[in-house]
Amino acid sequence: MAPLVLRTVAETAAWAESIRRSGRRLALVPTMGYLHDGHVSLMREGRGRADVVAASIFVNPTQFGPTEDLSRYPRDMEGDLAKCASAGVEAVFAPEPSEVYPPGFQTYVEVTQVSQGQCGARRPGHFKGVATVVTKLLCLFKPHVALFGEKDYQQLQVIRALERDLNLGVEIIGMPTIREADGLAMSSRNAYLSPEGRKQALALSRGMAAAQALYRQGTREVPVLVSAVRRELEAAGLREDYVELVDATSLSPLSTVSPGQPARLLVAAFVGTTRLIDNQPIGG
Repeated sequence: MAPLVLRTVAETAAWAESIRRSGRRLALVPTMGYLHDGHVSLMREGRGRADVVAASIFVNPTQFGPTEDLSRYPRDMEGDLAKCASAGVEAVFAPEPSEVYPPGFQTYVEVTQVSQGQCGARRPGHFKGVATVVTKLLCLFKPHVALFGEKDYQQLQVIRALERDLNLGVEIIGMPTIREADGLAMSSRNAYLSPEGRKQALALSRGMAAAQALYRQGTREVPVLVSAVRRELEAAGLREDYVELVDATSLSPLSTVSPGQPARLLVAAFVGTTRLIDNQPIGG
């Protein structure tokens, strides 16, 4: 069955309230659309954790910088709604930007620590836009649980922090990255890649695998592990944005990976003009 499409804040609030009043558990999957199997996996997981699953499809303008790809971000509402239906989503909030940010809008949410490095340092204002729209969605739906992919790992930590700090009462679930058969992390931005660029992009997962292999062989020094990733990026002709090995929760840079310490390897690189990100756990 096709999901109910909600266009306004008022009708969305009324729909969500009706779900809660009926005693049913509500899961929310926020997205920017152009859905792939990674998004669908979140929706299906939501079905296992709640009675009703809702999604949002909204290309959020406040998380794009002035030189970024807002106008050319891929969109496919018809295909997205079909994927939502296949995953059992009952309602989709698909507003116009003016519905989310009406005239006179002046309130933003900023998470000040885990948003500072990595993508936050290279995309000023990005996580303020993410935190603001996610806070609005969580306050609008008041879901019992919200699900996000670990591919956007720093974003996940930002969302966990804002939910905790603002006492929103939502269980935030991070789900493992879904990959293509050859290891490429699924991403809406993969649509930008040429066939040659698609092959080059495999250097991200290949580099992380090389670092993992070194770790399993006993290497604990971060510069050595990071260099293994950089070699793969360089060999494939990718332009590195960053390669960092950080504490899995605080995202603070590490110099060594201590036994039992959860750490995360974070990678961002350009394939031509397309910026891709990926990550994997190391240690723990």
